Amino acid sequence: MATTVEMDSGEKRLYELGYKQELRRRMTLFKTLAISFSTMTLFTGITPLYGSSLLYAGPASLVWGWVVVSFFTFFVGVAMAEICSSFPTTGSLYFWAAHLAGPKWGPFASWCCAWLETIGLIAGIGTQAYAGSQTLQSIILICSGTNKNGGYFAPRGVFLCMYMGLTIIWAILNTFALDVIAFLDIISMWWQVIGGSVIVIMLPLVANTTQTASYVFTYFKTSPESTGIRSKPYAVILSFLVSQYSLYGYDAAAHLTEETIGADRNGPIAILSSIAMISVFGWAYILALTFSIQDPSYLYDTANETAGAFVPAQILYDAFYGRFHNSSGAIVLLFVIWGSFFFGGLSITTSAARVVYALSRDGGIPLSSVWRRLHPKYKVPTNAVWLCAAFCILLGLPILKVNVVFTAITSICTIGWVGGYAIPIFARMVMEEKNFKAGPFYLGRARRPVCLIAFLWICYTCSIFLLPTLYPLKWDNFNYAPIALGVVLGIVLLWWLLDARKWFKGPVRNVEIQNGKVLDL
Repeated sequence: MATTVEMDSGEKRLYELGYKQELRRRMTLFKTLAISFSTMTLFTGITPLYGSSLLYAGPASLVWGWVVVSFFTFFVGVAMAEICSSFPTTGSLYFWAAHLAGPKWGPFASWCCAWLETIGLIAGIGTQAYAGSQTLQSIILICSGTNKNGGYFAPRGVFLCMYMGLTIIWAILNTFALDVIAFLDIISMWWQVIGGSVIVIMLPLVANTTQTASYVFTYFKTSPESTGIRSKPYAVILSFLVSQYSLYGYDAAAHLTEETIGADRNGPIAILSSIAMISVFGWAYILALTFSIQDPSYLYDTANETAGAFVPAQILYDAFYGRFHNSSGAIVLLFVIWGSFFFGGLSITTSAARVVYALSRDGGIPLSSVWRRLHPKYKVPTNAVWLCAAFCILLGLPILKVNVVFTAITSICTIGWVGGYAIPIFARMVMEEKNFKAGPFYLGRARRPVCLIAFLWICYTCSIFLLPTLYPLKWDNFNYAPIALGVVLGIVLLWWLLDARKWFKGPVRNVEIQNGKVLDL
């Protein structure tokens, strides 16, 4: 049956690519930017890794590392913005890989990209749940009297319950209409902008003393007695991890392009704007924390007020207690940071569910007919939401026995998520230009150098997240991400060789346009 439809530019391009408009296209540029900004978030990357990065090589490496990583991240963002403008679909990365790699390699590129992205996003929910629980653990400890005065420090079992609770709450909220999520993400954007501004301005003003500019921008010091790392270049590389973990997630705007008005234009704008905003606010947040340090060695003392478990919490406590002999201000700002984790996890759950939905729509997941179902009223992929939540909870179960769960989850998240960017960018770099239908955002001759820098930077980023972070290696500090990723990706590749290559062809068209009319396939 043929029907005539009126479409905006993004919807028209979606039909040209062979997909029906099934999701509600009601997202404005501002709402899409809010979700993309919330997925990256101001606090959620910096806060949990700030202490370890400071310990590796001192403040100068940490501060300038953010600038270096931001610079190279823009190359990745620009390359992705061009592709998003041409392919404004919910499947985003894996859809891009399929079309850019051509008919011969497209299915395999799509398969690898889809699973990398799925693994990265599900692990991303786990990073937010873990860091959010860590912040809540510090809030409870300070509120109940601090570590020095018999405060309550949540044990592993309670910590796991907090982790699971956050994951379940995000899944419940994602079962409602997208308008609810979009509204919460707008709150998240202002929460982070206003809350971040308050922290950045207030913290150095409240602190009794502040570190000198020389200390913040030029002081370099390794800590082999704590980290076991004596190589200065290695220490610098590890100190950059906080920046490389924080500066990704901007592809969230691409996952929502089937729900965004004028997605071929607004998607790229949202990607680049979110990178710019996080780059500026993130650096300001790092500077505020570093200038406000009272005693660098005391931050890691297990006998301090926060049990040496969470360096930013100790910095906040020292500043407010030192000035007012009261920790209320520190608790309020920690709650602002916790809110950022909450909103970030909510946004990543939204993105993860959209990727699972898109992959299921093309038959790329076992029981795809189940996971691609939309809620009859809200038009939200509810089953995909709960599948992501279930795997996220399984990923957190080692909390009960293992000390390096956050390191492993962070590595899995970053390698999967950022590694998924590399495949379509590489395909775009090597493809013949005549096969590319440019959207409103087009790089022209600049595409090859931009894509090359972006691809090499992604390869470097993924490589360093496989490195050990503490020496000597022991069972309780071993970064088991290479093993976990090796097993999962090995299964995915074996599945491809034995079965999936016979039937998985990448994105499956379900409509055709002939003479301005949409024909169902």
